[in-house]
Amino acid sequence: MVANEGVAVVGGVDDRGWSDTRAWVEERLGGGRRIDAVERLRGGWTSEMRSLRVSGTAEPRWFVLRSFVKPFFVQHAKGLLTRESDVLTLLRETEVPVAECLGVDATAAYCDHPSLLMSLLPGGVRLDEVGAGLRTELLARQLLGIHQVRVPPEARPRVYQGWASPDRVRLPESTGRPDLWQRAVDVIRRDPPEYRPCFLHRDFHPGNVLLTGQGARTEISGVVDWVETSWGPADLDVAHCSTALALLYGVQEGMRLADSYLACGGALSDDPAAHLYWRVLDALAFAPDAEKVAVPWRELGRTDLTSALLTRRLEDYLEELFSRFG
Repeated sequence: MVANEGVAVVGGVDDRGWSDTRAWVEERLGGGRRIDAVERLRGGWTSEMRSLRVSGTAEPRWFVLRSFVKPFFVQHAKGLLTRESDVLTLLRETEVPVAECLGVDATAAYCDHPSLLMSLLPGGVRLDEVGAGLRTELLARQLLGIHQVRVPPEARPRVYQGWASPDRVRLPESTGRPDLWQRAVDVIRRDPPEYRPCFLHRDFHPGNVLLTGQGARTEISGVVDWVETSWGPADLDVAHCSTALALLYGVQEGMRLADSYLACGGALSDDPAAHLYWRVLDALAFAPDAEKVAVPWRELGRTDLTSALLTRRLEDYLEELFSRFG
């Protein structure tokens, strides 16, 4: 999701389809506060995101509301939103910049849809190519900070889930590199390698990171979307962000993240075959053409990301992974 950094595009308050949710938000905030403006936040795919301007205090304040409206995510909302609520509460005591959870109705007991209310973080998502290299360095350091979060055993999130399996990978309909895809699928036919577990965001990529400042003064101001938080190998989080960078900017940027992660003190598998497994496992989850993630990315201005371009970049990325680790 993304806030419109520095710009407030405010619409009227429309109760159609969310009157119960609006009443719940106002009750949670208390003090006679009322929602007087709503803005749709761009860049989300799994949920509907709104920023809400609330009056009734000395100065109007903005909050963020996540609501699951697609049937699949409504079905799984209890686990997803409860997990995110717990994680936001946990991370408020750390240096990871996250929103404050102000209320959750994971089963839509009071809202029109399962919903989570939180504070609005400063900054916005940046996916343009200018400054991508600098942002990759920031992403690597932030990811390491997430992996260093210490979690007591009783508070650990669920064990990670793989998002690809050899029998479910969809290949591009017209690929000139079928052998490459077969080789990639064969990599994940093996059992997962052993790993040293840590705290994972599990969906860490540029679309879930908010930034402020310009040039050398660019800083990460927030990390959002914690519904998939897991316990697993650091390699997998690095793999997921690396795939996204390769799709957004090309192979070179996709390969740089792991190098930057190691350079700032992170630890990844010493076994090239094990590291390759995690990287390929994640990349194959984007097959055949990464169209699912391209939709919100285009909404954020990356209209150049056609299906053909994304397929080519995904294949180029797989080839580079085999060249370096295979």
